[in-house]
Amino acid sequence: MAKEAETFYLVRSDVLPESMKKTLEAKELLERGKVSTVFEAVQRVDLSRSAFYKYKDTVFPFQAIVKEKIITLFFHLEDRTGTLSRLLSTVAEAGCNVLTIHQTIPLQGKANVTLSLNTAKMTKNIEELIQEFKRLDFVDHVDILSSGA
Repeated sequence: MAKEAETFYLVRSDVLPESMKKTLEAKELLERGKVSTVFEAVQRVDLSRSAFYKYKDTVFPFQAIVKEKIITLFFHLEDRTGTLSRLLSTVAEAGCNVLTIHQTIPLQGKANVTLSLNTAKMTKNIEELIQEFKRLDFVDHVDILSSGA
């Protein structure tokens, strides 16, 4: 069965579940340095850690998505010759500029790669780019870690 494509929606805050609103509050506390740990943030907003982790990478303030031009992606890749090169070619073809690359040492034939990209001149939307990455035969998993400057 084929995986369903990720779709993004713009939703008014008054219809969001309370746990999503509290996740946004907790993320803001962390980003502004008001708290130093997830535990402190979720305690302050009265949210379970499991709910925070469930929503933290899926809910963002609208203004943050609109104005930001930097995105950080996490990949779980098969360790094969040329995989990083092919991944970076896909990034370049999309018009993104690589800001940072971090790759772990491959273990059991798998490696993790984190890319921070400047998307100011990206020629496609992020959904299309993520789907392109998922179609690469050596990509086991890709996640958006953050969107911010």
